Amino acid sequence: MIGVFDSGLGGLTILKAFLRALPDYGYLYLGDNARTPYGNKSQEVIHEYTRQAVEFLFARGAVLIILACNTASAKALRRIQQQWLPAHHPTERVLGVVIPLAEAAVEATRYGWVGIIGTRATIASGVYDQELNKLRTGLKIFGQACPLLVPLVEEGWVGKPETNRILKKYLRPLKNSKIDTLVLGCTHYPFLRKDIERIMGKNCRVLDPPGIVAEKLTDYLRRHPEIEARLAKDGRRRYLTTDDPERFRDLGEPFLGQRIREVERVVLG
Repeated sequence: MIGVFDSGLGGLTILKAFLRALPDYGYLYLGDNARTPYGNKSQEVIHEYTRQAVEFLFARGAVLIILACNTASAKALRRIQQQWLPAHHPTERVLGVVIPLAEAAVEATRYGWVGIIGTRATIASGVYDQELNKLRTGLKIFGQACPLLVPLVEEGWVGKPETNRILKKYLRPLKNSKIDTLVLGCTHYPFLRKDIERIMGKNCRVLDPPGIVAEKLTDYLRRHPEIEARLAKDGRRRYLTTDDPERFRDLGEPFLGQRIREVERVVLG
């Protein structure tokens, strides 16, 4: 089974792409909605919350876990991979979304001027800068924290004038910097992609995170048959939340683009 973890609902956009690209596998989605957002929390807290989620998903039968949360990928993934995983689950794997998006940005940029928008924690971590610079030297990298976008998306304010005014304010420094490629460093932001593209204009390519991550997961499974062979191919989809299941269902269905039939409430930690 493939586990997909996010601090809230945004990871459902990644799961949606997985279901389209790899529909035969079983998936277990966990949203830590009771403790979202992660973007304004300390690195230690983000690591502990993420570790709890990973441990829970492994206990429920996941073999491979995708941290669909950029903040968790930026603040917790490396430590989990290097320290916790070898000691507790050496045969399982945990992957994130930062490296796939950094690779896609390097492939897409024409002039080497790349922008990233994300939560405060993601931008402050500098993780995208680090991964981009590993892949290509000489890049001009511009980061912009956008703390208001996640709650606006989750409250259904996409496309509203107030949201577009906030978007324009956040994006103005990046547009003035003449970037040619923009990374959406949060799983909620694909909902705003059309408005972001309109604001940024024709000279800036806005990447599609769900499609990119799904493509990279497909490639990973092809390159790691020892992991792929252990994954259930029963087509099951299970949804877990640390908050109200009905609210998760009502708000989550637009993210996933299909009905969510059953949601189980769970407790982490």
